[in-house]
Amino acid sequence: MRPVRLSVVTAAAAVTALAAVTGCAEKGDAKGGHGAIAVTAKDDSCEVSAEEFPAGHVQLDIENKGSKVTEVYILFPDDRIVTERENIGPGTRASLTAEVKAGDYAIVCKPGMTGDGIRRQVKATGGTVAKRSPEMDEAVAEYRTYVQQQADETLPKVKVFTDAVRAGDIEAAKKAYADSRIGWERTEPVAESFGDIDPKVDLREDGVADLEPGQEWSGWHRLEKALWQDGKLGPEATAFADTLDKDLADWVKRVGTAEITPTSMANGAKELLDEVATGKVTGEEERYSHTDLVDFKANVEGAQKSYELLKPVAVKNDAALVAELDKQFAALNALLDKYRADKSTYVFTSYDKVAEPQRKELSDGVNALAEPLSKLAATVVK
Repeated sequence: MRPVRLSVVTAAAAVTALAAVTGCAEKGDAKGGHGAIAVTAKDDSCEVSAEEFPAGHVQLDIENKGSKVTEVYILFPDDRIVTERENIGPGTRASLTAEVKAGDYAIVCKPGMTGDGIRRQVKATGGTVAKRSPEMDEAVAEYRTYVQQQADETLPKVKVFTDAVRAGDIEAAKKAYADSRIGWERTEPVAESFGDIDPKVDLREDGVADLEPGQEWSGWHRLEKALWQDGKLGPEATAFADTLDKDLADWVKRVGTAEITPTSMANGAKELLDEVATGKVTGEEERYSHTDLVDFKANVEGAQKSYELLKPVAVKNDAALVAELDKQFAALNALLDKYRADKSTYVFTSYDKVAEPQRKELSDGVNALAEPLSKLAATVVK
């Protein structure tokens, strides 16, 4: 996960759907070209050129005029994350295209990519969203089944891990740790869309300062630290294991209620590559266990699943893009395979043993895939 998440507010669950896609950083009209809504992010403000706009296809032209790297979120009224655009550097611009149904939303800028962010309430009115094709409906249905399956299969793997923690068996817990995270990592954008679950189970230590008042750091990475850095398991670790079981059981129950559309699938695939670039390649995600390559592979698999399901639609609209994505997915998977002896297992080289030149090679492979993948969502709605 990324270091921090937005805090959760109490509100009625949204009944509207917003499927968004993020584009690559670009030069664009800062005032919002071609009818776009301009979002100007500064260190102390988040300005939007329109707080009310017609529902349908909406484009946000984002410009960071602040001095810090920023993120821009679109949120449902209950703070579920619809989509986000990360790592918008000072003086740079980015675009975000969304398919919006009528309803209330929030656009949030997060300077420094920490804290709760600066919110602007917006409303989409009237309008209609184009009916999906049968191929798109099929892709959504199959992806929903995949996400639920990954969640269902995670619980017993987590129980192997947490049972070892409760038994005080450090070596068994270490052995089960990475495997227990694979299903989560494959479908992380859907899990993160609920907003409140992700900080409970997947928060890294550097995000602790942004927890809600009174909320304790828990989850996988809290136990990772106990196992690899502290080297001991006691009553506190047992309590964290119990909490992890409970929070993930809640996730499994809620997965079926997630808003899933073709564009959110495509956007989620790109988000998974962003997860790799900002956490796995840097070694920050699994800083104690160094099992980053397991997460890396799971993120890529999740992105590829979304892509493969959308491919029948995408190939009709942009065959060249599909060819490039096929090429780059194959190249990145081949690169990852260099770090495991057996392709049938998830036993990868410990990431602290991967030298800087090899990390750079992995980063280049991620970037080569991320660029064409950022075009997938716009392609499927042509």
